[in-house]
Amino acid sequence: MSKHAIITGAGTGVGRHTALAMAKAGWQLTLNGRTESTLEETREACQTQHGVACHVVVGSVADRGFAPKLVQAAIQAHGPVEVLCNAAGTNTPRRLLEELSHEDYHRLIDTNLHGSYDCIQAVLPAMRQAKSGTIVNIISDSALWGMPLAGAAYTISKFGLRGLTQTINAEENKHGIRACGILPGEIDTPILKLRPTMPDQAHRASMLRPEDVAACVMLAVELPQRAVVQELLVRPCR
Repeated sequence: MSKHAIITGAGTGVGRHTALAMAKAGWQLTLNGRTESTLEETREACQTQHGVACHVVVGSVADRGFAPKLVQAAIQAHGPVEVLCNAAGTNTPRRLLEELSHEDYHRLIDTNLHGSYDCIQAVLPAMRQAKSGTIVNIISDSALWGMPLAGAAYTISKFGLRGLTQTINAEENKHGIRACGILPGEIDTPILKLRPTMPDQAHRASMLRPEDVAACVMLAVELPQRAVVQELLVRPCR
């Protein structure tokens, strides 16, 4: 099994902490995100703390045609990809149906759903050939029911990503490929800045931490290949 993983959204939050957790476990990493400076911070942390080789690929998964380039660059840097973690995601402050713009709706769907789909399609052929692979999608508990807090576009994208995760297991388990959908509740990450109103410190203190979700990713990745956590709902204890 190749110990090489691609992590999207690796510059901050869940993506960064997943990178740190996988680096600690000895995985070689390809880190993707839109902002070079934050990706370099993640790479530096992984290499300094754990001595793991990391390759950075700057770009947006929302851009059509980017995912194959990302996977190709990853393979050139570290060889076959055993794990894909789709942690890239975004939202918008103006998120209710009555105020959601056409542009913001499509931007969210392109990032949260289509971007993950494109990355999955880019890694699947080689995983099928290797008869091994794990895909972890960071979804949200908003994929269980619609709620104003999440907003329309975000909720639609997460419902779609949950369905995509289930489809991978239905179609690709026979090829040795498994998928885990992680559905966290509120997490204290930089995406909170995109809320209409920033939660206060007391509220943030009651949320999950990104390292909590990263631990869930490691559970899905480190299970023997014969087993799959198809879905994992994790919430703060309040």
